[in-house]
Parts: sequence; C-alpha cells; structure tokens
Amino acid sequence: MGSAVAFHLASRGASVCALEQFQIGHDRGSSHGYTRIIRLSYFEDPSYVPLLRRAFDLWRELEEAAERRLLHVTGALDAGPPGSRVFEGSRRSSVEHGLRHDVLSGDGVNERYPGYRLPPHFQAVFQPDGGFLEPERCIEAHAAMAIRHGAEIVTGRQVQSWRIARGGVEVHTGGDALRARHLVLCGGPWMPRLAPVLSPVLVPERQVVGWFDVPDRAAFSPARFPVFNLETGWGHYYGFPEHAVPGFKIGRYHHRSERADPDALDRAVHPPDESILRDCVREMFPLADGPLLRAGTCLFTNTPDEHFIVDRLPDAPQVLAVSACSGHGFKFCSVLGEVVADLVLSGRTAHDISRFRLDRFPAISNRPRP
Repeated sequence: MGSAVAFHLASRGASVCALEQFQIGHDRGSSHGYTRIIRLSYFEDPSYVPLLRRAFDLWRELEEAAERRLLHVTGALDAGPPGSRVFEGSRRSSVEHGLRHDVLSGDGVNERYPGYRLPPHFQAVFQPDGGFLEPERCIEAHAAMAIRHGAEIVTGRQVQSWRIARGGVEVHTGGDALRARHLVLCGGPWMPRLAPVLSPVLVPERQVVGWFDVPDRAAFSPARFPVFNLETGWGHYYGFPEHAVPGFKIGRYHHRSERADPDALDRAVHPPDESILRDCVREMFPLADGPLLRAGTCLFTNTPDEHFIVDRLPDAPQVLAVSACSGHGFKFCSVLGEVVADLVLSGRTAHDISRFRLDRFPAISNRPRP
C-alpha cells in the first residue's frame, strides 16, 4: 500500500517522503512470496468488484509504464460444497456485476484442469479474468515510478512516533523529525503501534504457505491451472500454479489462528504447519502430494469483519490509516493508492469506500473523546 500511495501522490505533483523500516520488497510483512491472487468474482462482497475493475486497469498501466510484467491471467476458481460462502458469494458477485463466468461441478473442474480432484458434488465459479500478481515486482515498480515522479523513499528508517503539529504532522524516526501536511499510515501488522487507537480492532496473525513438488509440471502450469479459493470441511484454502520457483503453492486462511507480534514472529515452519496444508493437497490435489520443497511465513492483520480500513483517524484528520486488509488486500494496492491520493489532495474520492470506514466499529466510534 505504501509504495502505491507514494506513486499516486507523486504522479499528481505532491511532495512525498515515504519511510520504510526495512528495504523495498522485503519479506517481513505481508507482501512477498512470488504470487498474490487477483480476482473479479469477489465472494467477500459484491461492493469490491468496481474497485477490482479499476485495480486491473491500474496494474496494466503500471506494467506499461514500468516495462515489466506484473499480472498473469490464469482464470480463477471459487469452489466449495453447495451453499458454501466461497461459491455462493462468488456467484452473487458475478451475477450482480455481469461478470463473465461459468458454474462448474467438481467433476467439471477436474475434466478441464487435471491438477484438480474436487469432490463431484462441489460447485465452482470459474471467472476467466482472474490470475496472480508478482508482489515483490509490483512494489519495486510502484517505488521506482514514485521516485521517477519526484518522491523520496527512505529505507532502513523506522517511525518511532508522530504527533499533530502546526496544522500538520511531525514524524519522529529516532532523532530526526519530519514535518508534513498529511501522514498516511500503511504499516500492516505494525499498525497497532503506529496508531494505538486502532489496537482494539486489529489482530496480526501468523500465516504459512507451502510449495509442494509436482511430477507433472504441465498440469500445474499457469496455462492449465487457475488460481483458486476452496472451501472444504477442514478449512478455506487458496493456491496458485507453479511460478518463479518449483512447486505448487497453497495456503489456508487463518492457518493455525495464531496471534503474532510482527517483531517476534515465529518464522520457522513446523510439522503441524505442513500437515494443515498437506491435508488439502492430498484430498484435492493428489498429483502435488510430493515433498514440501519450501515454505514461508507472512502476516495477516485482521479486522473483526475482515474488511479493510481506509479512513482518517479519530481526532487526527491529517492522518489517514490504510490498513488492515485481513489477508486479501494486495490485489487492491493499485486502486487504493489512487483512492488515498484523492483523499489527501481533494478530500474526497469517486470510489465507494464506505465499507472501509472506522465508524463501523463500536470500539472506535464510541471511544471517549479527550
């Protein structure tokens, strides 16, 4: 989010200084691991679809400007038992917004895509425009384009504190103080520290993904294996074709439901982490039930309703919070960068972001005023 915000603000002529405590494209937060799903048939809520349409356009514009491929279209499957949230929500979004889609049985999916072995009674929405983004390359492209438009990006500098000062904000980074008219916080799992007022509604969570060896690489290639969201009796899984590194990549939402401190995250991968993933691989993707080639950890930062936060902080109108995204936000970086630039420079946006307001949380809206 931070790199996208920096780009969109700088491209409109704003004076921008972006602070990153690590390096561009680091692996300490939520935006690494070679692939992130992007999809139009959004089971979470149909209100996301207009934002996604704009996000696709902006990702393609960024590809053209940066002269590098960022978006890979494979099609996307949202599947589960009849009546499941993933299937029914995806079908609702597709119908409500007139999206191209097919409704398939489990057998229909298996016939089309040999890497899948869904139960016959499962149902799936196939939406041909879905696919994946390369997160590290996306962040690098946004950052490079921000710099091209005059932004300053400072890495290895941690924000220690900030305060309202002289009608704007003053940001402290260990001895240094920066002053600006506006502050945009895109801190992911560090948001509870950057904006303590949000602590009651933000829960950082440890997440693990794995890459499993596949003997038939053609069956798991981007040309023959759509990205997926899959609701099963033992969890909600998501996955990708083989790309960038060997193996079929899979994760489970809310993995082991482990609350996490981003500065003390257990980054080791343990046998229970693998078994949670292999349970799904063995049942639904048996051709990928080979050795675990690699695994990695990242962080979700969840809100109670799992929708985003994009709003000004209570009692600090100069400060805009852009987090948390509850594990499904990366695909929106391009359009939320545009939204934030609108809000900072004109105070309003044509995009519907009403779902992301803070006043939906009683813990925030009922907070006593100082």
